[in-house]
Amino acid sequence: MTVSRALNTPEKLNQETLAKVRQAIETLGYVPSLSARKIRGGHSSGKTIGVFALDTATTPFAVEMLLSMERTARENGWNVFILNVFEAPPSQQTIDLMLSHQPDGIIFSTMQLRTVEIPQVLRGLPLVLSNCMSAEPGVACYIPDDEDGQYQAVKQALKRGYRNPLCINLPQSSLAWEWRQQGLRRALAEVGMSVDAVAQYNLSTDDAYQETLVALERQLRGTQGKPPFDLLVCGNDRIALVAYQYLLSRGLRIPDDVAVLGYDNMIGVAELFYPPLSTVQLPFYEMGRRAAEHVIARRDDPTTHRVACPLVARESW
Repeated sequence: MTVSRALNTPEKLNQETLAKVRQAIETLGYVPSLSARKIRGGHSSGKTIGVFALDTATTPFAVEMLLSMERTARENGWNVFILNVFEAPPSQQTIDLMLSHQPDGIIFSTMQLRTVEIPQVLRGLPLVLSNCMSAEPGVACYIPDDEDGQYQAVKQALKRGYRNPLCINLPQSSLAWEWRQQGLRRALAEVGMSVDAVAQYNLSTDDAYQETLVALERQLRGTQGKPPFDLLVCGNDRIALVAYQYLLSRGLRIPDDVAVLGYDNMIGVAELFYPPLSTVQLPFYEMGRRAAEHVIARRDDPTTHRVACPLVARESW
């Protein structure tokens, strides 16, 4: 009991006793057992968020989402237990491992926006999804506002005078594709342009980046000097990276001959393009923060929450 007071309510001990306990803790290397606290109904400092991380802990693009979850949890006196998963839904063995840590809430996170199946056994706990959506209704989700992100970016490009965009998009099967098309249509409509008049190419798969070269070659075949498009709108920064190399190899200048707009704002990469890439921020950090706060506050709001995707304007336009 005295050790417990020293750890949790040190003001209740006299200074001599407190000093002895702290010396013993240091000598023995003692740390309190969170599991034991849970068994006897411990206080909030022992509460834990269990995070299923599908690709988010093993890819540099989305690791900020986990970082924000952990920071938010610590700021509120909670802990985070992160478990890598390699399939969705997670295997029963993976679920059992997570539940063995007796989490007080669950976050399921993915690197790429997608729809996931959530096993019923996990829905008995406070549950929220980050960068993914549930195949069944009634689960809180925090996802990027891709429609508004694309709208704001293209709107700003059009304000700069660009009128002949070429779009190299994510695969049409991706969840973000239709939302970004809506944003593109809205921005074009405001200046009296139709999306039907815009040249577009959809990649066949998520990693078919070499198809960027095919799309650009088609547009540039038989042309001399400036290309027939003045703005290249890319589905992500990796598409933009391939496009940069090809355009520069053709002797085209960015942004003098063609402007380039990306999407993602790849950590530590987008600003290293030459010239630095204008792009749209995928809000991984903000989605993680808001998902953690949702669990901690035990919010009863099982809806889809769209998180803003801000424009990051650099020198590529």
